[in-house]
Amino acid sequence: MIFRFLTAPLLALLVTGCTINDVPADANDIGPAASGLAPPSELHRARIAGILDDPRVKSAISHFEQDRARTLETMIALNEIPAPPFQEQARAEAFAQRLRDLGLSDVSIDGVGNVIALRPGQPDGRRIAVVAHLDTVFPPGTDVKVRVDGDTYFAPGISDNTRALAVVLAVVEAMQAHDLQTRDEIVFVGSVGEEGLGNLRGVRHLLRGDHGIDSFIAVDGGAQDRLITSAVGSNRYRVTFHGPGGHSYGAFGRAHPHQALARAITEFTARAEPITQTDGAKAAFSVGRIGGGTSINSIPFESWMEVDMRSVDPVKLEALDAAFRDALAVALETENARRKSAEAMTVEIEDVGKRPAGQGARDSQLVLNASAAMRALGVEPNLRASSTDANIPIWLGVPAVTVSRGGISQNAHSLDESWTDDGTVFGETYLLTLLLAEAGYMAAPEEAPAPAVAQNMSE
Repeated sequence: MIFRFLTAPLLALLVTGCTINDVPADANDIGPAASGLAPPSELHRARIAGILDDPRVKSAISHFEQDRARTLETMIALNEIPAPPFQEQARAEAFAQRLRDLGLSDVSIDGVGNVIALRPGQPDGRRIAVVAHLDTVFPPGTDVKVRVDGDTYFAPGISDNTRALAVVLAVVEAMQAHDLQTRDEIVFVGSVGEEGLGNLRGVRHLLRGDHGIDSFIAVDGGAQDRLITSAVGSNRYRVTFHGPGGHSYGAFGRAHPHQALARAITEFTARAEPITQTDGAKAAFSVGRIGGGTSINSIPFESWMEVDMRSVDPVKLEALDAAFRDALAVALETENARRKSAEAMTVEIEDVGKRPAGQGARDSQLVLNASAAMRALGVEPNLRASSTDANIPIWLGVPAVTVSRGGISQNAHSLDESWTDDGTVFGETYLLTLLLAEAGYMAAPEEAPAPAVAQNMSE
């Protein structure tokens, strides 16, 4: 949309005593003010304990350990298939084929490029989505070959989010190999457009209209204790001031787009900072890029900037947006009046991405299942807000969380991005346990736990 103005966003604990990794919060987190602990639930704790005590589930967890090397090989192979923004097709096709090779027969690529794979449940069951994004932030031509140094794997995109794709495939393989059936249908998704200007287009498409998704689990987290339950929204714009241009000496006095842009930034900062300093949810803004002009001795005919605003609070986000628009109007009017050019400047505002904000319910069945599963593996859940594929379902009122992919992620979105194997299979074990709890694990009759534990706690 463009507006024109004229002058007026585990097993490790079960096996080898893993601890929470001391790594920085992901860049999209809104910080300690948003953190908190999920309320404990004895009912959900008992359900998770029953799942982990099931013989088939124990075998599946052992499967993760036995297949560790193959999971790492999968991670490397997928990472070395480039998936830059809006060019995820090759990786999508490879991911889809791996799902077919694991025995899922209903696998397809939808109209925007998402990989969709269905694992049937009971006719009266719900539909649970498990989503890992295919795309990276890196442009075409980036070297994505993986370099291994001991237990650390270096490559752009290796942690965010190729590791998550490998974890999802490992969970599918374990469920298939050990016949872990669920009451609810599971939709495994490799999504597109999660990063940058992709604007969450994959999940927007998945959840359009009568989507039928009852619960949404995204795999896209770093630290093991990080459980995303709320959505950091963002408004992103590209703003361009247009003017007549001219020679720096001969046309001196004409309206000057760079000066208008500078005034707009100053005016926006003055209006936005009080909003970010109020109590409550964090709010932030940044002018990330600026540009324009043709030479040192020319008055530019255009000056542009790209602006990002974020908050988990929709009211604060709207307040930042209003302050931004007011600043542009004041800058345009002031600079046009000051220069009094025969040809006035105009300003163009291009909407380049909006991610909705929202706070999920901390006592939802999904959050309680996720928290109980994490605690069963020896990790205390830290509830946070971030910007992930889960933004869309949270905004729509669909229960949603984003969970850890395990291991140690470092330097995401940089050329020296890395993922370190911490010697555990926490990511695989945690996702499997949560998924069985949320989708209603159907143990064989001789393996079934007591009725109070066996009931589906997601109802």
